Amino acid sequence: MTRFPEAAQPVRGGFVLWDVAERRPLKSIPFQFNPDTLTRTLQPQGAGDESGDRLEVLRLKGPPHESYKFDAEFDATDYPDRARDGLLPVLSALEVTMYPRRTDLLAERTLAEQGAIEIAPLEAPLLVLVLGKKRVMPVRITEFSVTEDMFDAALNPVRAKVSVGVRVLTVDDVGYAHKGGELYLGHHREKEGFASRVINPIADVGLTTL
Repeated sequence: MTRFPEAAQPVRGGFVLWDVAERRPLKSIPFQFNPDTLTRTLQPQGAGDESGDRLEVLRLKGPPHESYKFDAEFDATDYPDRARDGLLPVLSALEVTMYPRRTDLLAERTLAEQGAIEIAPLEAPLLVLVLGKKRVMPVRITEFSVTEDMFDAALNPVRAKVSVGVRVLTVDDVGYAHKGGELYLGHHREKEGFASRVINPIADVGLTTL
């Protein structure tokens, strides 16, 4: 059976948290096991989405809405020396990306008690999905569910499957100067680079003229 050269030592995907204010990575949350399957959905943003608009039908008003869905499995029994709390650390690391910081909540309560109004909440760290070096995308989690199916004596989960849905953030979401915009443009550039390799004559689809 033919195998990919990388099959012996596969690259591990995962998430990276980027501190926008400090412009540095905070931590990575790698997948213990890479997903077996991954579903990608793209929804184009056409300027002429309404039928009959002949002037706009071929125009694109922005990047498509791109989303990913996958399952990530974790098993603490593979690392018994680091499994004092089971999978609670890694699961919590994923979950807190969707929470405002506790210190921000307390500061907000203090302001409310003083009769002050916070103009805008502090910006949370940027979440980056890494699926190999050629697919690095700024994302926002849109779906998240955990199935815990094995526990230790202290009821800590030691085996779990995390089902995740994310939406890729584009320059429309964060702007061009933001780190997320920079990463998105890199993601876009990689796609265009791969697409440029496909240059086939129309004869390949059974046509001699069009």
